[in-house]
Amino acid sequence: MTLRDKLLAQRIYLLLGGLFITSLVVSNLIFQKFFYWYPLDIEIFGSKLFEISVGILPYPITFLITDLISEIYGKKRANDIVVVGIFASLFSLLIIFTASSMPATEWSYVDNKMFDTVFGNTTIAVFASMLTYLFAQFVDIQIYHFWKRITKGKHLWIRNNFSTWLSQFIDTFTIVSLLCSFGIIDWANFKGLLISGFIFKVIVAILDTPFLYLGVYLFRKRFNLKVNQEIDLL
Repeated sequence: MTLRDKLLAQRIYLLLGGLFITSLVVSNLIFQKFFYWYPLDIEIFGSKLFEISVGILPYPITFLITDLISEIYGKKRANDIVVVGIFASLFSLLIIFTASSMPATEWSYVDNKMFDTVFGNTTIAVFASMLTYLFAQFVDIQIYHFWKRITKGKHLWIRNNFSTWLSQFIDTFTIVSLLCSFGIIDWANFKGLLISGFIFKVIVAILDTPFLYLGVYLFRKRFNLKVNQEIDLL
């Protein structure tokens, strides 16, 4: 690979990292709003199917990006992105804590009460999310590369979906459990939110498979990569 190609690969890696961190941090900031997706009018354990937090919308993007990075740049680079995401979450938590401690002026459009209502539980959310995120992402990467070895770099859809399904179940179960434990969500909604969240993430994982195929295809075509070949940025 030429120096020019390596520089391009590095820039794309940084872009993917930026998208990953943005999706992660934003999902923590907007999680308190819940919505109802209406394709089916079904109730599960007293909760509407797909009655879920808006924070779930950007979160699956992180798994798509780590799968793409795992496929093209390798396991180490995917793990590096996960670690950077942890630091980004901690830094966003520090910013929110600092902003919350600053008293609002009398003429401020957003007063202290409104700010605390919107961001008051963000500290707990980020803490809970980081615990689940760290575990789920590393599980996703480990399983992804397990299937990559088993399939010898073929059958991309197998490792993409099988790794994401298990890691997303771990993520959903843990985050809902923690939010219920902290009193942010009532335990009566636990089963419904768990099932709705997991099914939604499974659907998204299936739908994002063509995008992963497209991304891998474009990378292999641009950088002349063979099946199972990875880009070494060093």
